[in-house]
Amino acid sequence: MDDGLIEFLCDPDLEGRIPQPERAIRFAPDWFRRLDREMGVPDAQGMPGLTVKACLPVTDAFALGYVIPLPWDVSVRVPEDRVSLQFGWTPECTFQPIEQHHPAQIGAPEPPFQHSMPLKFINPWRVKVPLGYSVLFTPPLNRPDLPFTCFSGMVDCDNFATTINFPFLWTGETGDHILPAGTPIAQVIPMPRDALIKTHTARASQSDELIEQADARHRKYHSESAYRREWRVRK
Repeated sequence: MDDGLIEFLCDPDLEGRIPQPERAIRFAPDWFRRLDREMGVPDAQGMPGLTVKACLPVTDAFALGYVIPLPWDVSVRVPEDRVSLQFGWTPECTFQPIEQHHPAQIGAPEPPFQHSMPLKFINPWRVKVPLGYSVLFTPPLNRPDLPFTCFSGMVDCDNFATTINFPFLWTGETGDHILPAGTPIAQVIPMPRDALIKTHTARASQSDELIEQADARHRKYHSESAYRREWRVRK
């Protein structure tokens, strides 16, 4: 396997029938795409007031890794108790895209899960990575608009040769909903295990570090696009 390649493998019968995983930036939400870069009013330092559209760390988070999309359209009925959820999909679905977990698996109905039913997205994609890589599966980053949130997990996909499902909780409104095929359900971030930093320290800043920090703070707030020009590394 190519050392720089991540592969998403599905059953041959599903190829071309379900949305494929893609680079995460392609799933950036409409609310973010619609935003202008500037608000049209100055900020506290007299610089142009900027929206989150101008925040490159947010853009880089949207672009980090890959996204696995929901394979089929799913209807969701959420009652007032937020526990007895009902789901539906068309007969063309070749597998059940959502299943339930036992509530005791998360300690429900004890806090913080008094009004929660643990569910899971059934993921048809095996993730194959080079030897020495693990994969962080996390809810799509910066997506408060999604009506659900997955639990995060890290899997050694170089050794684990099967698919991984995504436990989640419904966080949206009660009532009837449609989750269209292609809805982002999990963000996939591969990382080499030997690159993980495993030691740390916490200490007071030294005098030269305080000067460095004050200088960076001044440039950040008094020079337009300072982060983009001086600090950001293209991903």
